[in-house]
Amino acid sequence: MFFNGKRIKKIKTITVKNPYNKSVIETLGQSDAGDITKAIDAARIGFSILKNLPAGKRADILEQCSRIIHNKKEDFAQVISKESGKTIKEARGEVDRAVNTMKLSSLAALGLTGKTIRFDLGGPSNKVGFYHRVPLGIVLAITPFNFPLNLSCHKIGPAIAAGNSVIHKPATKTPISGIMLAQALVEAGLPKQGISVLVGPGSTLGMDLVRCTEIRKISFTGSLEVGELITNNCGMKRVTMELGSNSAVIVFKDAPLKLVAKKIRKGGYTLAGQVCISIQRVYVEEAVADEFMRELSVEVGQIKYGDPLLEDTEMGPMIDEPALNKAEQFCKDALAHKGILILGGRRENTIFLPTILLNVSEEALVIKEEAFAPIVAVNRFKTVEEAINKVNGTKYGLQAAVFTQNITKALKCAQDINAGGVLINEFPTYRVDNMPYGGTKGSGIGREGPEFAIKEMTEEKLIIFDQLP
Repeated sequence: MFFNGKRIKKIKTITVKNPYNKSVIETLGQSDAGDITKAIDAARIGFSILKNLPAGKRADILEQCSRIIHNKKEDFAQVISKESGKTIKEARGEVDRAVNTMKLSSLAALGLTGKTIRFDLGGPSNKVGFYHRVPLGIVLAITPFNFPLNLSCHKIGPAIAAGNSVIHKPATKTPISGIMLAQALVEAGLPKQGISVLVGPGSTLGMDLVRCTEIRKISFTGSLEVGELITNNCGMKRVTMELGSNSAVIVFKDAPLKLVAKKIRKGGYTLAGQVCISIQRVYVEEAVADEFMRELSVEVGQIKYGDPLLEDTEMGPMIDEPALNKAEQFCKDALAHKGILILGGRRENTIFLPTILLNVSEEALVIKEEAFAPIVAVNRFKTVEEAINKVNGTKYGLQAAVFTQNITKALKCAQDINAGGVLINEFPTYRVDNMPYGGTKGSGIGREGPEFAIKEMTEEKLIIFDQLP
């Protein structure tokens, strides 16, 4: 754990292991209920300092943190790859994004403004007034294993930009990069009480934090089930929830099939499919379905999987044994629902092979639920309406994609698909860190991206002057 600007040793520990070969990376102190009390006390002091820091100073801290991460890029990338199992190239890409996210957070600190209010709309008035945005207080950031650095930056950066203090509860399997981020922030000039990192199980430590009355805001990325549990236990707090998905792609017959197959190769199998906006469902117009399947099978069949630290590895392991078991279950269920296995469908040690399923019933788990695995199901459609209905036929709605050269079809899909983002001629796994990112239905509440997150970590404070006679 990380507290008061330094790592803390504890009698009880958590061992962080490499998901590829199960080797021990590091042993960290496990936080307990007493540490929560200490972290809250420190965060209270941190908030009293940060809320009074000039916006320019908070921006400078975040900008300097961005430089520190950039200068230690390979150190961060090696840790991310080892603790999460993503390939070293994927890890370096995450570090680059984290550098940018902290820069964007710095800009968000400078761009936080208010607005004047008119009081003469109903008649003459001597009143003048305005509102400005003020920080909420203590922000709890709960982050997942798959982007342990950049998703932490997406929560912590805007929180500090707004003048809040932060308690960070990283995923138990990937806490090291979160501690490294906290160290970088303190090195950059953040008051040591401004951030604490508590390490421990979400079911105990995490839920105790969620229930803390002094925490004013929770920003969580994870599963729908845990998101619902948090909202049922957090009380009167603001929440941002970035939850699950089973992102869909619609491929019309006029789409460039080879290009789409290449994009699905990347969008469906990056980080072994363990990405919230990973492609899981593909709906192909019937006239080109066979041709598309040939193209996709060639692309996916070329994916090189194995040791994530090797430069030429394209796909690494699943995060743990339960994730592997879930992937196997989804494939067995798909076959029981009349699906045809084209590629993969099994594990090799800690890796689940890149998998393609064809003609799966819309009632199968792989269609209805989130697999979070390197599994893509391909089904056919005949009409635009049928494709849209199938995309919308789940409880999720994070991002979806449409490939077509027909602007009428593209706009209809964009308007009628119920998702937080609809991408035309780009895969749904695409994300840049300055865009508003979030979902509808079971995929979440609120939006991330520093410019948007900072608004959810502040509140309007109204000030009115009346001119005395």
